[in-house]
Amino acid sequence: MEKAIYKMKMIYCKKCVLPNTKPGVKFNSDGICSACISVEIKHKTDWKKREKKLNEICDQVRGSNGNGYECIVPVSGGKDSTYQAYMMSKKYNLKVLCVNVVAHLQTYEGIHNLNAMVDKIDVDLVKINVRPSIQRKIRRYALFETGNPNYAEHHVVFAAVAKAALHYQAPLVVWGEDIATEFGGAVANSAKDGSAEDLINNDLFMNLDFDHFVEGRIDEGGLFFYNHPDKEEFINKKIKSIYLGYYHWWDGKKNYDLAKNYGFIPRRDGPLSGNAIDYDNIDEKLCEIHIWFKFLKYGFWRATDQCCYQIWNGRMSREEAVKIVLNEQYKFPHEFLDEFLDYHEITKNQFFELEDKYRNLNIWHKKNDNWRLINELK
Repeated sequence: MEKAIYKMKMIYCKKCVLPNTKPGVKFNSDGICSACISVEIKHKTDWKKREKKLNEICDQVRGSNGNGYECIVPVSGGKDSTYQAYMMSKKYNLKVLCVNVVAHLQTYEGIHNLNAMVDKIDVDLVKINVRPSIQRKIRRYALFETGNPNYAEHHVVFAAVAKAALHYQAPLVVWGEDIATEFGGAVANSAKDGSAEDLINNDLFMNLDFDHFVEGRIDEGGLFFYNHPDKEEFINKKIKSIYLGYYHWWDGKKNYDLAKNYGFIPRRDGPLSGNAIDYDNIDEKLCEIHIWFKFLKYGFWRATDQCCYQIWNGRMSREEAVKIVLNEQYKFPHEFLDEFLDYHEITKNQFFELEDKYRNLNIWHKKNDNWRLINELK
């Protein structure tokens, strides 16, 4: 089990609904979480000054790569990456190459939205499709050994995009939001000035060394897109990697509103089980079960994340959020369970055993034969 399992009583932020079990989050003496404190800082930020700085960065790279690309934008076909592609190609007028690491099992909406983004925003797109057998093998190891099946995807996205930037010698890579800053995790010193140079070390990897994890059981020849280039290569090539969310207030709902103008559609059948919205993380099929394991370990998942975001952006009260989370959080994401089992070549009984293995009994107990959190959100 991952080292970050917390042996403490769950308490919840007094402003939002984030619990203290989130890795990297901190609470002050008033019971306010670090994510809410980040929001307070954002309200005091001089955004015009930051936008001016981004303009300066774009002026520096514009025309610096001859007839080549000036900016790499990683895209999934989601609302946020659509916003990134629009901003860098239309607002900042850079020659943008979008890079998509193809999802293992894509949804209808994911395919549609990626195609619509390319067509409507009119950008070039490169797709990187890693070897399915290796991706499946790493996911299966990660599922059984860490309860974090998406570990492989997180690693390959960052590494493959970095390799694309080096290959095309694009001087700028623009990511979306820094998840640690937005969601109250551990913030790298570099991220405090908008740099994404250290994003490979963010909260998604939980201090799990990839090389050690795959050593001796995955053919090194199949790991090209998993191995992140050395930082020195970026420095030597003068490639800068930044978070767009540092220079513009990051708001997923506003990103969604913009993306709709460029063909983005929400989930046709409405929100997935356990979700409060129908337009977030809808491009692939295996992530929901991955996030369900987060619920087993830390006591919160989609509904909490989504409601916190609405609170932070002034669209929901804490009282409203509490009701939504309590109503949604125990709903199992059944929609893609069969695909998940088939992809990882496991049975339902094996899946139930994994649930038991990764359920954090410091925060869960049985109540009337149902698993419930010991300290419910109030």
